[in-house]
Amino acid sequence: MFKKLIYSVFILLVLSLVGTNPAFGVVIWEGNISSGNDSVEDQLSRGMYMGSSDLEFPDDGGLQVIGLRFLNVGVPAGVTVTNAYIEFTTDPDTSGTEATNLIIDGELSPDAPPFTSVDFNVSSRSGTSAKAAWSPEPWPTAGEKHQTVDISPVINEIISQAGWKLGNAMALMIRDDPDNPSKTNRTAASNTTTLLHVEFSSKFAYGPTPADGAYHSDTWASIAWTPGETAVSNDIYFSDSLTDVMDGTPGTPGFRGNQATADYVIGFPGFPYPDGLVPGTTYYWRIDGIEADGTTIYRGFIWSFMIPPKTAYDPDPADGAEFVDPDAEFSWTPGFGAKLHNVYMGTSFDDVNNAAGAMPLASASYSPGTLESEKVYYWRVDEFDPPFTHKGDIWSFTTPGAVGNPQPANGAVDVQMTATLNWTAADNAASHELYFGADGEAVKNATTASPEYIGPKALGAESYDPGGLAWHSSYAWRVDEVYPTETIKGLVWSFTTADFFLVDDFESYNDIDPPDAASKRIFDIWIDGFGTTTNGALVGNDLPPYAEQTIVHGGAQSMPYFYDNAGKTSEATLTLVYPRDWTAEGVTKLSLWFRGSSANAADRLFVAAGGTAVVYHDDASATQLTGWNEWAIDLSAFGVDLTNVTSITIGVGTKNAPAPAGGAGTMYIDDIRLVR
Repeated sequence: MFKKLIYSVFILLVLSLVGTNPAFGVVIWEGNISSGNDSVEDQLSRGMYMGSSDLEFPDDGGLQVIGLRFLNVGVPAGVTVTNAYIEFTTDPDTSGTEATNLIIDGELSPDAPPFTSVDFNVSSRSGTSAKAAWSPEPWPTAGEKHQTVDISPVINEIISQAGWKLGNAMALMIRDDPDNPSKTNRTAASNTTTLLHVEFSSKFAYGPTPADGAYHSDTWASIAWTPGETAVSNDIYFSDSLTDVMDGTPGTPGFRGNQATADYVIGFPGFPYPDGLVPGTTYYWRIDGIEADGTTIYRGFIWSFMIPPKTAYDPDPADGAEFVDPDAEFSWTPGFGAKLHNVYMGTSFDDVNNAAGAMPLASASYSPGTLESEKVYYWRVDEFDPPFTHKGDIWSFTTPGAVGNPQPANGAVDVQMTATLNWTAADNAASHELYFGADGEAVKNATTASPEYIGPKALGAESYDPGGLAWHSSYAWRVDEVYPTETIKGLVWSFTTADFFLVDDFESYNDIDPPDAASKRIFDIWIDGFGTTTNGALVGNDLPPYAEQTIVHGGAQSMPYFYDNAGKTSEATLTLVYPRDWTAEGVTKLSLWFRGSSANAADRLFVAAGGTAVVYHDDASATQLTGWNEWAIDLSAFGVDLTNVTSITIGVGTKNAPAPAGGAGTMYIDDIRLVR
């Protein structure tokens, strides 16, 4: 997916000695919070507070998590951040003088979405593994500037993600340190004075123009880049073949030469692609930095840009959108060179596909009037660039009342192989016709005579179990709604299964107490030592939320695990329904994430498979390891047959010790998986 090329102005300060090449210096980017909704308080017991006039770290009538979202971050992919901090201005409501101990991390997203008013919108976001502990001194004077500790490990983890690009948004989160709780607050102004400062350098070329993944609306380009800090020349690779650029070496297809300057013309007479770059084509390029010795080479990243197609693209609403307002206005991005647009819309795919002769439109928008509810609509935009007309793709959407809400969600990834399909029926449908398969195009075109046809489903039976799905595979499905007078063909939905077996990610547990049939409390599923004298483990909180919702590795919940090994060993056991075959699909490791505390009594962790096969963590004081730590256990270490594992136990101490002795502490467990 390509985004439009947007040129933004960034504050870039180059620190270098006078007379030296600026590329050998350190680059600084600074950016401020743009609006009040990018500086928010997630008040864990009271909901989200948007647009607060101040930020209390970490308590405002209850613990809270501060969310800061910086837009148009001028740090490109592929660089190394050497120093970074957040700068705050103290609030007139001055802070206390006792200790404040905070943890700073970032949202593990390559382009952080806006904050919303939904409860836990900050604390539920997946955080970076990198954390920075910050204990600011008292802030007694209003209006002063104060900076955090270095948060460069957090920034580096964010920008190292696939999908990070220059100009993306970055979210940072500040919360109380659970290992060293604060005794009072520090209070900062919540306004545009909050600043993110980032210093970076790179031995690799960075900062491509056109930007990586951009649309470039011309048939020629002057590509440019910032050289690596030690490069004296650059090897240039450019092609419409990804393979040529990926595998290129000097003298092979795609190699364009070596030069000292950091720009190169493409698509112009006398240069590569002299007849111009072709609309609808993606071009790939790579810059290798060459040091003065001629042998030290820093192989560059592969960048790409696309010349827009001559057909319309980027429809709004998006293709496959559900429950679109019947009075919506429709828009799109015009095709390359388009002067006029012809729009066709209707409830029949074939009619829209075959339509012709629409009234030309000058603008890239269309208002069809009020549409019918409970329908699937198709639309097409043909682009006219005299003397040619370029027929567009057919897009689709539904209006309110139509079949929808697919589970797994359309486009979902990491779906478990045991997933069932569920959907919401159309308001007035009498029954359904279900189609399912591995080929999306085949599902789209399937009829009741096709192998993808599963069969009819009665109203009230909006569910289907496809059986065991394949490992890391893509699937498509479709639900047609049957009415007394017609059958309405549904949209094609898709999902991809995971490349792991999920043992537990703790997301399914709730705070509903018995006897409600929907109750699924974490301590009713993970059996601990409650009510015993020999097991010192207790999982879950005494009061809701029973699962931990602030200290999480992934998703919105983790398992709090309290241990007391005074004369006991601590164990919590999950009876397995699935997965029980720990040899299926070639899995070789059990992966789990845990978090300890330096304040915990030192002890070791163990995992037992089936109650008897035990593996201990290599660190005898694993309970004191801070931050989130992955423990990847080679399954062969259990030394038993793993084709029918009935339970998994997580313990602290030594299993079956004759005279256990130890102390107490708190652990957090998350994301237990079987992986290859």
